[in-house]
Amino acid sequence: MMSGTGMASAQNKAVSEQRHPDVVAVKVAPRGANRFDFDVTISSRYDTPQRYADAFRVTGKDGKVYGERILLHDHADEQPFTRDLYGVTIPQQISRVIVQGRDQKFGYGGKTFEIILPGR
Repeated sequence: MMSGTGMASAQNKAVSEQRHPDVVAVKVAPRGANRFDFDVTISSRYDTPQRYADAFRVTGKDGKVYGERILLHDHADEQPFTRDLYGVTIPQQISRVIVQGRDQKFGYGGKTFEIILPGR
């Protein structure tokens, strides 16, 4: 069993090793024929003006990118934060998509979120 000090040390190490933001929630709504609106919640422990979560994208399981939202500033005072991406066109045969966050320094990675598209 790990002591309180040991657990805190392990948690600090995990935070210091985190290279990517995590997608922690996604809401999706149909907008019309093969179009969807996304509300994406991202957690990024290191968001500062020098390094921050600067984008997220919606992809198919094969990696094809259907939409991307570029974030122009840090969200240090708003963690986790939610941003939208509206009007993403996704082919009818695709029933699930993956949402992934991007770090300004290390690129895409971190915890992703897989979601079933409504009506599919």
